[in-house]
Amino acid sequence: MKALVYHGPKKVSVDTVPDARIEKQTDVVIKLTSTNICGSDLHMYEGRTQVNEGKILGHENLGEVVEVGGAVDTVKKGDKVCLPFNIGCGFCANCERGLSGFCLTCADPSVMPGMAGAAYGFAGMGPYSGGQAEYLRVPYADYNCLQLPPDADEKEQDYVMLSDIFPTGWHSTRLANLEPGQSIVIYGAGPVGLMAAMAARIQGAAQIFVVDGLKDRLALAKEIGATPINTLDGEIGEQIREQTGGYGADCGAECIGYQCHNAKGAEVPNLVLNSLVDAVKATGQIGVVGVFVPQDPDASDALAKKGQIAFDYGKFWFKGQKMGTGQCNVKAYNRRLRDLIHQGKANPSVIVSHNLSLADAPNAYKHFNDRDKGWTKVVLHPHAA
Repeated sequence: MKALVYHGPKKVSVDTVPDARIEKQTDVVIKLTSTNICGSDLHMYEGRTQVNEGKILGHENLGEVVEVGGAVDTVKKGDKVCLPFNIGCGFCANCERGLSGFCLTCADPSVMPGMAGAAYGFAGMGPYSGGQAEYLRVPYADYNCLQLPPDADEKEQDYVMLSDIFPTGWHSTRLANLEPGQSIVIYGAGPVGLMAAMAARIQGAAQIFVVDGLKDRLALAKEIGATPINTLDGEIGEQIREQTGGYGADCGAECIGYQCHNAKGAEVPNLVLNSLVDAVKATGQIGVVGVFVPQDPDASDALAKKGQIAFDYGKFWFKGQKMGTGQCNVKAYNRRLRDLIHQGKANPSVIVSHNLSLADAPNAYKHFNDRDKGWTKVVLHPHAA
């Protein structure tokens, strides 16, 4: 089969690789019809992780079941399914608690002591191949496959966002403890930040601020229902306080991660977290879903090389704020978010800028990584002509 393979920093190509196959009787194999390029893929693309050369990338996957293991009970051949980016077993202590992003069964314990969690095509999260390919093996299929309703073909670009960014954006608002009628400031108008804005709107936020420095992305935030805050227009905390009675936003969401940049384009790993501490009111809560890594050897910042940042803890403590962190437990949200899409209450595909073939993936990675204007969200179609 054809698949997008990592060969080193900024070197990916579509290669012929062994076909995905049933390895355990609890597996299925799906034919990928849509698979997205995620901002998290760019960390690997740039060589900022420990991903091995030869890895098939891609963790935002949707397709049709074409082969079913003998122990699979509820998933049938021909089902259209969307897969959470994180792979769970469904029966470990964490999965039973709804924390499928921290599965103990599927984790790779060699990464670091106490590590939990697994994902398709991702550095340090198990041996699992990604879905930027023609076919994909799905472990523990009864647990991991989200079966889609009859409008799956019509709304495929909406449903594929259930694999990661729509639940992850939603997760940021839950980590922030957003309540109806409150205000929220969201840092990042990339795909996850835009989904956080959509999630906040659906949940009844009174004010939604989205902070970014790219005008085309801020225009999308406004279309979704948020107030754009341009980083080039001055100090963010002051702008937020001016619009919230002088107090700051009730809560905040970090949707960028460790590769955040200042207005001059320099990478400043602690910039967004400290800015959130400033922009969120006293006793407010912050949700952090942007990726931060245990180590970043190529960082220019000495602390960041060790996975550390200079955090304004004194200000955080003095304001009595709280913080929730970590990757999204997609299984905790994806059924309900699927039904929001099905009933016409959510349209996450509004952020899609490009529909491309798998052959176009290497070029798409370059454009997306360069943050070229208009490259907001790329959906690949592995079986497109």
